[in-house]
Amino acid sequence: MIGKVGMPELLILLAIVFFLFGAKRLPEVGKGIGEGIKNFKKAMRKEEKDL
Repeated sequence: MIGKVGMPELLILLAIVFFLFGAKRLPEVGKGIGEGIKNFKKAMRKEEKDL
């Protein structure tokens, strides 16, 4: 079960992402996550119309 995510948890997560991907790739990672969320929302809206 995932509990509440607060500011300390977010900072730790951001630090891990920073160390894994490096500073140069962070914009690419952010863009990819944003596009993924956008596509997910679009698919959910399409599914609602089909019902």
